[in-house]
Amino acid sequence: MAARSDGVLFDVDGTLIDTTYLHTVAWWEALRQFDHAVPMALIHRSIGMGSDRLLDHLLGPERDRASDDRLRDAHDSLFLEYADRLTPLPHAADLLRACAERGLRVVLATSAAEHEVRALRAALDADDAVDTVTSSADAQQGKPAPDILVAALEQSGLAAERVVFVGDSVWDVAAAGRLGIPCIGLTCGGTGRAELAGAGAVEVYDDPGALLANLADSPLLGRRHHDTDADMNVKA
Repeated sequence: MAARSDGVLFDVDGTLIDTTYLHTVAWWEALRQFDHAVPMALIHRSIGMGSDRLLDHLLGPERDRASDDRLRDAHDSLFLEYADRLTPLPHAADLLRACAERGLRVVLATSAAEHEVRALRAALDADDAVDTVTSSADAQQGKPAPDILVAALEQSGLAAERVVFVGDSVWDVAAAGRLGIPCIGLTCGGTGRAELAGAGAVEVYDDPGALLANLADSPLLGRRHHDTDADMNVKA
């Protein structure tokens, strides 16, 4: 069996808090305000990227970037209209506490803006289990670049070879892979099991509750993970 992890890094949006589709709608409306007609399906598949990468992905890297800051501000204002309705995904706080109780250091490795982080933490209501929290100020580039994970490791004092990352998008899996960190995928952000597994997720679960139910057998507590799709352990 592989050695157990020392810590676990969690993405927040779409992984612990049910925000993926709220971000999709907020970006859709912000883009409309600047006369960009982008289908919601395309926006949804981009959620999880940093806003810099997301705008490149949706509008093209050769675009006029003069309105990028105003676009981001519009998204942030629209998203925060939902602040009092943010809802944790099933057993998200219970999962963080279970990890902490088992001696794992819990890190919220999010690239959300600081004002969004405050709203997300309030909704999650699990600060007693959290060791370290990042924000967009800690990363020069957004996912799939690994900057926010590097910052999470540096701030928590954890080593890449001794942690597992939990995320909900292919961009999470890609960022973790660049540092050699195994990534557990959750489908609760709207990305399918096969896509997360194909991107390299070592295991895939429906949501935080499903990971909690299988915690003892998960990579978080030392279960040896496999690198091939044939060995992929996918759980509901």
